[in-house]
Amino acid sequence: MATTISSITRQGAFEPFGLQVARGQIQGHTSVKVFGYNADIDTSEESVWPDGGLIPHPTVASVLKVSSSSTSDTSAGTGARTVFIAGLDGNYNVVSETVTLNGQTAVNTTNSYLYVNELYVLTVGSGDANAGNINVGTGTVTAGVPATLYDLIATGYNQRTTAHYCVPAGYTGYMVEGIVSTGQASGSTSITTYLKQHGPDGILRVGAVATLNNGSVVYNFDPAYVIPEKNCVGATAIGSANNNSVSTFFNIILIKTGP
Repeated sequence: MATTISSITRQGAFEPFGLQVARGQIQGHTSVKVFGYNADIDTSEESVWPDGGLIPHPTVASVLKVSSSSTSDTSAGTGARTVFIAGLDGNYNVVSETVTLNGQTAVNTTNSYLYVNELYVLTVGSGDANAGNINVGTGTVTAGVPATLYDLIATGYNQRTTAHYCVPAGYTGYMVEGIVSTGQASGSTSITTYLKQHGPDGILRVGAVATLNNGSVVYNFDPAYVIPEKNCVGATAIGSANNNSVSTFFNIILIKTGP
């Protein structure tokens, strides 16, 4: 006889709400975790992602080019062989697909993307990880790097480390926790980090600011920080001197509001 595994809450005991959401037991609720890392923040504002500079905010969905900086990331190579990509189309609806890599030669996505929300390695060769940066963007591709970069997987990570997420149409995002940590070799450099939100109007609005020196800050948002449909949140940082590392984490509950 098959055993039915159910939430202990339904049996009159307590189970945390977040765990129920993660287990898929609450209809219309999804747990979203967004992690970002930038190993070299300098004195100009940068997004918390591996590339440096700021993540572009496009206004038109585009077919994206997927390529690697390494020739080993290919369909029969020792590095990454396929990647999964998911994001929002021009109507802010979720689209996704699997892309088979071809080294430094770009492979076009089937879908058009306004924003990328997920990017991770699906299959690998004997190296067990992507051998180079896996890049996703538009424009001319040179040595596996597109002219305009939308997202990437840093070498060896098998997963995007990009502190940026966009809420699909018909949903509202509720950020319940945000974490930022920073460090530098000297221990004397201050770093200012920003949580920024923008919608279809393209205006960036600051939601939180933290100034750190080799430390971390945890934001427990109660009530939750609301991210309306078709809005994006992202983390940026700037150092008072060069060569700082910054990591961030967003804990978001996505709740379906539309049909």
